[in-house]
Amino acid sequence: MTGHVTAPAAALADQLPSWATLVRAPNPGPMTLDGTNTWVMGAPGAGEVLVVDPGPLDEGHLAAVAAHGPVAGVLVTHGHPDHTEGLDRFLELTGAEPLTLRRGWSEMELAGLRIRLLVTPGHTADSLCFLVEGGGERAVLTGDTILGRGTTIVAHPDGDLGNYLQSLAGLAEFSGIPALPGHGPPLADCAAAARFYLAHRRARLDQVRTARSQGARTAAEVVAVVYADVDRSLWPAAEWSVRAQLAYLDQENRESGPGAGGLEHP
Repeated sequence: MTGHVTAPAAALADQLPSWATLVRAPNPGPMTLDGTNTWVMGAPGAGEVLVVDPGPLDEGHLAAVAAHGPVAGVLVTHGHPDHTEGLDRFLELTGAEPLTLRRGWSEMELAGLRIRLLVTPGHTADSLCFLVEGGGERAVLTGDTILGRGTTIVAHPDGDLGNYLQSLAGLAEFSGIPALPGHGPPLADCAAAARFYLAHRRARLDQVRTARSQGARTAAEVVAVVYADVDRSLWPAAEWSVRAQLAYLDQENRESGPGAGGLEHP
C-alpha cells in the first residue's frame, strides 16, 4: 500500500550548478515546506542574472533577491501566489522584463545561459519548467511539478492528473540532470524523481479504484480510506488531489466504455 510521501523523491544534489543561487522566501508552511525557492541564475562574469519565481510579497525577500542584480529578466513556473505575489513589486524594484509573458518563445539566451521552455501542465494548467544550461552544467527548474521533498498536489479543476502524468513522463527523459524545485532541496536526478512520482501516482490511482469498488463515492469518502494514515490536517489538501484522481478515472471510464474503439490509456 502506498503511504504518504514526505521524503525526497530522489537523491539530494551534492551541489548547485555554478550559475545557480537559492534565495528561500520566509514563508514556510504545510503547503510550502521550508518556503518558496527563488532561483537566481547567471553565468560567472555575465554581469546580469535571471530570476525564477520571485515569491511572496515580502519586502525583505524581494530586496535580497534584487541585491544579486542587475536582473535582466524574470520567469515564473506557475501562477500560485507563493511564487508570484511579489512579481509586480520585484519588477518595480529591478526594472526587469517579465520573460514568461513573451509570446511564442521556446528557447532563449540570457545571463550567459541557455534557457529552454518545457510546457508541463498538471499541477496547474499554466505550469512550466525550464531546462537551463551554462558552462557545461545543466539543471531543470521544476517549480511545483517536482518538489524537493514529498509529492505535489494536483488540485482539480485547474490541476489535471492526465496532463500531470504526461508532464512527468516528459521530465523522466532528463536522466542525470539535477532538478531545482520550487520548494525543498535540489535533487540530483530529475528523471529519477519523475519516475518515482509516476509510480506513486499510479499506485494512488489503484488505491482510489479499490476504494470506489468498496463503496466510496465522494472525494471525502475516498480520502478517509486512502489517506487514513495521514494527519487529518492534510486531508483537505488530499481531497483536492482525490478530486483530480476521480475526474481522471471518470474520463478513463468514458473513453474505455462501449464504442470507444479499444483506445489505450496511460
